[in-house]
Amino acid sequence: MKRKLSARQMQMIALGGTIGVGLFMGSTSTIKWTGPSVLIAYAIAGLFLYMIMRALGEMLYVDPDTGSFSKFATEYIHPLAGFLTAWSNIFQFVIVGMSEMIAIGGYFDYWWPHLPDWIPGLVAITFLCLANLISVKMFGELEFWFALIKVVTIILMIIIGLGLIIFGIGNHFHPIGISNMWTHGFFTGGFKGFIFALAIVLASYQGIELIGVTAGEAENPRETLVKAIRSTVFRILIFYIGAIFVILSIYPWNELDNVGSPFVETFAKIGITAAASIINFVVITAALSGSNSGIYSASRMSYTLANNGQLPKRFLKLNRHGVPFYSVIAISFGIFLGVVLNFVLPLFYKGASNIFIMVYSSSVLPGMIPWFVILISQIEFRKQHKDQMKDHPFKMPFSPYSNYITLFFLLLTLVFMFINPETRISIWVGVIFLVIMTLIYFLKFHGKVKTD
Repeated sequence: MKRKLSARQMQMIALGGTIGVGLFMGSTSTIKWTGPSVLIAYAIAGLFLYMIMRALGEMLYVDPDTGSFSKFATEYIHPLAGFLTAWSNIFQFVIVGMSEMIAIGGYFDYWWPHLPDWIPGLVAITFLCLANLISVKMFGELEFWFALIKVVTIILMIIIGLGLIIFGIGNHFHPIGISNMWTHGFFTGGFKGFIFALAIVLASYQGIELIGVTAGEAENPRETLVKAIRSTVFRILIFYIGAIFVILSIYPWNELDNVGSPFVETFAKIGITAAASIINFVVITAALSGSNSGIYSASRMSYTLANNGQLPKRFLKLNRHGVPFYSVIAISFGIFLGVVLNFVLPLFYKGASNIFIMVYSSSVLPGMIPWFVILISQIEFRKQHKDQMKDHPFKMPFSPYSNYITLFFLLLTLVFMFINPETRISIWVGVIFLVIMTLIYFLKFHGKVKTD
């Protein structure tokens, strides 16, 4: 593989990976559980995510390799942990990629209502597959611009929103103020509602660990990774908390269901008549970004599994641009299969769309596996690299105590997701997936894993 990802691209990849379609579409699932106190949930989740990223950064500084956290799991925990981590990552990103490609069909309905939904999905996945095959630099450049579009839109929304709140721009110069933050209640769902919201918030940060997958193809990996990790979490916090603060200040939280997309409404308030078209375009780029990241991450994890002898050797084959050819093709086909099933299944079974939503939400638990693995691996990593720790410039703060506290937080979140009827099924599906993959490992690969 070739180290072609620049610091500029790395920071945007990490940033764009966690700013998803949900924020733009005005998802109210977290707000309905706990009201404006959801801002505290985002801050708490962000703090623990920073700890996870610092644990990853400490290991990557010493060993910046492709498929990083799966490799660390194999080396510092057990080959089973590496196997489950790689497959969890593939499962998560293929499912997310499917959902993004299916969603794109719905977004194009805004302009071309008679266009079959599968056509935009087919065009998009073909384009992304070819772009990923050309070179890792092409993936990085695409992801840079996709992420930049999202970031610029959020910044503009925050600026316009603050203009409405402070100066009344777009509201006949009558400042809206921030009284909506407490007028209709702050902790509206009590402690239970807050914890339920925290679980959903935590899921929205999934993908932040993508930067660890890019380590093997980064230019000047030590310097690049340290910069990206230091800045990314705080920027994500600013964008999420800033955007949601503006939304909750302008619109009463208990009326958000009637607003549609708060982004569209906020732009429209200052006279941008094309607001809906602009946000629709941004959401399409956000969906493309999610699938682009998914193809990249899952194909590199396939490469790692093949390197461990857990997938056929053909998945190790690189094209002349240093890209794992068969891995990219296989993952792209897997994502496209979701588009086909979404089109075909409703013809035979009317409840098929609900099944897909359940499967999509089932990626939450597998998506958290890398976080557990990173925190546990780093404890053993530090024991085995005592000499390198003396002069290490990017050590995880307060380790191992910060590891144990973060692990407890993640486990507590899963417990409350199981208690919550709305997220219980997704946890069960995730558990079943992990049990099946564990059985496959012990039946087929136990004692046969090679690590290189």
